[in-house]
Amino acid sequence: MLRHIPNILTGGRLVLSVVFLVMVFFEPHLTGDTSFYLDVAFVIFVIAGLTDFFDGLAARKLNVASKFGRMVDPLADKILICGSFVVFALIGQPELFDFTKARLAVIQWSFAVIIIAREAFVTILRHWSEAKGIKFPATISGKLKMLVQAFAVGTVVIKMAHVGTPLWGQWFTAITYIITVLITVVSGFLSIRKIKPSQI
Repeated sequence: MLRHIPNILTGGRLVLSVVFLVMVFFEPHLTGDTSFYLDVAFVIFVIAGLTDFFDGLAARKLNVASKFGRMVDPLADKILICGSFVVFALIGQPELFDFTKARLAVIQWSFAVIIIAREAFVTILRHWSEAKGIKFPATISGKLKMLVQAFAVGTVVIKMAHVGTPLWGQWFTAITYIITVLITVVSGFLSIRKIKPSQI
């Protein structure tokens, strides 16, 4: 039973990710104060993120690995993070300054595309490397990227629930988005440097 704990946590993260995305997507259709509803969504997001740490820890402690874990673990991460920014773009969040809806849409969708493009690029690069027998280990920049992206998702949800229109909240969210884009792009370029020219 213990050897299945990592897979259970990974599967749980996948389910929680979908629940979180659905909750955020339907938030604009609710009436009244939705702050508690968004707080619940935020807690689900945090729990889903924590399972990413604990399933890896459990796998190392129990010295177990499975095809399910290798396939579903990165998939769950991508669904949670990439899906969040796509859903934000679909519902028009975050709202920033006095930007028109059209300008906000460009910002929101551009951000989502950058996040997805980086993940797709690194995934393809990893599969290509592994097919050639080249090791493609996780890097500090990649882990930092994941942490910052998760922070950005949480920032938007908290802003939606409790901050609203105050200028400081808009600046905080905007700066968080800028830092997230920079780290996402840089980590993508650093992934290329892990492969030596002689290995191509």
